[in-house]
Amino acid sequence: MSITCTVDEHGIHKPDFEVVLDYLKGAYRSIYGADVYLENDSQDGQLLGLFATAINDANSMAVAVYNAFSPASAQGEGLSRVVKINGIARATPSSSSVDLRVVGRPGTVISGGVVADINDIQWNLPPTVVIPPSGEVAVTATAAVLGAVRAASGSITGIRTPTLGWQSVSNPGPASEGAPVESDAGLRRRQAVSTMLPSQTVIDGIVGAVAAVDGVTRYKVYENDTSIIDAKGIPPHSIAVVVEGGDLQAVADAVMLKKTPGAGTYGAIKLTANDVYGIPHVVELSRCAEVRISARVEIKPLTGYRSIAESSIKRAISSYITALNIGSKVSNSRLYALAGLDESVNDETFEIKTIVIARDGRDYADSDINIAFDEAAICSPDDVKVDLAR
Repeated sequence: MSITCTVDEHGIHKPDFEVVLDYLKGAYRSIYGADVYLENDSQDGQLLGLFATAINDANSMAVAVYNAFSPASAQGEGLSRVVKINGIARATPSSSSVDLRVVGRPGTVISGGVVADINDIQWNLPPTVVIPPSGEVAVTATAAVLGAVRAASGSITGIRTPTLGWQSVSNPGPASEGAPVESDAGLRRRQAVSTMLPSQTVIDGIVGAVAAVDGVTRYKVYENDTSIIDAKGIPPHSIAVVVEGGDLQAVADAVMLKKTPGAGTYGAIKLTANDVYGIPHVVELSRCAEVRISARVEIKPLTGYRSIAESSIKRAISSYITALNIGSKVSNSRLYALAGLDESVNDETFEIKTIVIARDGRDYADSDINIAFDEAAICSPDDVKVDLAR
């Protein structure tokens, strides 16, 4: 019988603590006699318990080291190290980003431009912005502070670095909120996608390239390989790239390097990117529109109910909704299992009566919420209300 870890074709195996302790007791009795008393209230039994604990801890460390060699099971710093083989790194906290419409005299050069929203939060433009002959240009600005900074459409109008020829600035759409340190689950998903970067399938390659752009949090690539415009409005033989976060110019460059010459692009924003030969092309992209979801949960308290369960319900629902990918609908029925806090210490202290959800402040309903192909659902714990049934 082995009291250390073993590895075979099925993986690593660790003996339980009780197995290790029984082995040590058996070995001890083979030396000093079968009548030796080795229960927990004896000195010799306690000493063997210490030995067994040390061996069990060493075995646990061996399992952790073994698991750290695979992205599927590595955790924390171990996962951050192992994904480097795919050429990616754990995303650090990011700033919110917003697409701006900068208007001014053609040829005006804006260096180190800074704008501000109605809350006097500053947003940094790219180091150099040149206004083209059309008199306006779309650029991506980032918040000066890290974290989830919100900015509604039309709320960024202040110019903090006046430049001769720069006339106005505005944000047609809301800002994409920044993200915290990337979670292990999120990094594992991105590692799986990154393996498609050298793929022979063009769409997979584009997905991998877009996912690798710094700051991109959610992304979706649609393809219309038919000869007619599809239901989403995508033209024939074209692709539509929808992204949340990241710099749109960097996304356009990534798409242009992976896209085949004959395929067109479709989106609300037009940018110019060079192909592998340095020839400029127009690339159309879409910035993901955020759809704020609100939820109301009515619960019936039972014996042992504690109000701390309410904050857990809010976090569970908001985390699920915000983790949905672009274009994924919000399923009302799935929220019941999440709000029930299954297998937690509070799951039997209340019952779920009803759950209703709403989109962008509209009326609540107990039905699913459909999300368009270029939209993504977001929800914060403050958007979830928990009511106690009478």
